Parts: sequence; structure tokens; C-alpha cells
Amino acid sequence: MRKNGRGVKGIIEYSAAVALLKLFGLLPRSAAQAAAEVVASLGFRLAGRQRRAGFRNLEMAMPELSEGERYQILRGSFSSLGRLLVEFSHFPDLNQDNVSGHVVYEGFEHYEAAVNRGKGVIFLTGHFGAWELSCFAHSLYGHPMKFVVREIDNVRVERLIGAYRERAGNTPIEKRNASRDILRALRNNETIGILVDQNTTRDEGVFVDFFGIPAATTPAIATLALRTGAAVVPGFLIWDKKTHKHRLHFDPPMELITTGDPARDIVENTRACNAVLERMIRLYPDQWLWIHRRWKTRPEGEASLYE
Repeated sequence: MRKNGRGVKGIIEYSAAVALLKLFGLLPRSAAQAAAEVVASLGFRLAGRQRRAGFRNLEMAMPELSEGERYQILRGSFSSLGRLLVEFSHFPDLNQDNVSGHVVYEGFEHYEAAVNRGKGVIFLTGHFGAWELSCFAHSLYGHPMKFVVREIDNVRVERLIGAYRERAGNTPIEKRNASRDILRALRNNETIGILVDQNTTRDEGVFVDFFGIPAATTPAIATLALRTGAAVVPGFLIWDKKTHKHRLHFDPPMELITTGDPARDIVENTRACNAVLERMIRLYPDQWLWIHRRWKTRPEGEASLYE
């Protein structure tokens, strides 16, 4: 039942997803944002497992903060998820004419420079801000791209989410079949978005520091960039509280580390990717998805960090 979304649980999941998308999509954006904040508040109170994981992550990553400061960050993270829900539900309303009223570029010249290299572009990003809106808006601005996704267990929910994601012309690539499709896209000088901030298994990832703690991290970006020469451009969607708009921020293309030792180069460049992500999270800590158990996988012989 978990794999195909059948049965009572699958029906409930699909019905809830449809109801939320329709509800927030029908409401004016300002009203939807207010409603989403109520949902975020309830979620913070009711999602005990996720809340505990978030507090534990913050204790490990930012031990210098007070309990009250960590509380405010985690509460803000739930609000950020609420904004994501609102933006996602309003995808059908966004188009080339009105997208600039919601998303503005910051550092677009860095993306242009990466495209001009002619070897493809890899967006280094994570579950930050309203991340689903970043590639959607980028496509509406005239720059369609492809992005790697992990399939949702519930097939009906996966189809629903996929239909929203593809409305602007972007193309999802399933993680299980990603390598061949990504290599083809990069050879055609296309853009690929890869989220690097989720826990991986020991056999899939490499252990590199993230907030000073070894974290099982996908080496996909480093491996692909070293193999193809593709430019790696950090890209994050930042919510600007003053303007009430999202800033699609691009850093300059990363300088890849090449020592002549391929295995070492993959590890060191993956470490550099984590450092980029950590820097952005420290700047805007309440916009990252703290509720994911990022340090779940441990090196052989190490005890779990989550009890």
C-alpha cells in the first residue's frame, strides 16, 4: 500500500493533497498566506516527530544559540513551508507577464556566464525557502530546466504534484534513472537542478562535514561536474520579508577542486558544496527544512544521533 498509494491511507493522502491545493489556490494570495500560517502553527504543534528532529538538528548545528532562538528558527521553518504550499498552489496563476511580481533575480549574470561556457549548468540547491518555485519561475522567465526528483510513494499524489511542477515547461528526472538523462542534458548545454541537503545511505553517499558534523552526502554534483566540465552554480530562492517577494539568488560558478586524484576530488568538491549550503542556511536559518533527519546515517560503528 505504501508503494502504490492504494487503500484507505492512499485515498486519504490524495484527498488531503487535492483539498489543500484547491483551497489555497482558490484563495487570494494574501488570504492564502494567512491561512497557511494557521496551518503552519498547527503543524508545529501537532507534528511532534518532525518538531523533535528539528530541535535536535538545531542543537547539533547551532549549539551556540539559546533554546528560545532555536525555537524561533524552527517555528519560522514551519512558516516557510506554509509559504511553499501557497506558492505551489498558485502555480496555475503564474505566467510570463506576472512572475516578476513574485520572483526577482539576484545575480542572474552568474547564470548567464555559466551557460556561456557551453558545457551545461548544474544548480546546487536544497530544501530552502519555497524551493519548488525557484525552477518554476526560472522557466517562466524563459530558462526551462530539468530537475532530479525522488518519487512520492503515493502514485496519485506523485502525478498531482508532477502536473503542477511541469506547468512552466520544466522536466523532472526520476532519481532512479537520473545518470543517463543528466549526462545527455549537460552535453546539450542544458540546466539541471540537484538538491544536495538530504541524508543518503552509506553506499550512496560520502561523509563530509555539514555544520561541523560528518553527514552522508550525495556526491552527484561533484561527480557530474568533474566528468562533464559543467558549471556548478549555487542557486537559492530567498524570501524577502521587506518586499514580500522571493529573490532567486545565484552565486558565481564554483571553482572545482582538481588534485589529480579522482576519488579525493569528489570528496573535496562535495565538501565544498556542503559549505556553500551551510553558509546560506546560516544567513537565513528559518528558511531551511530543519525537520529532516539530516545526520541519520552514521559512519560505521557510530551510534545514532537521534534518540
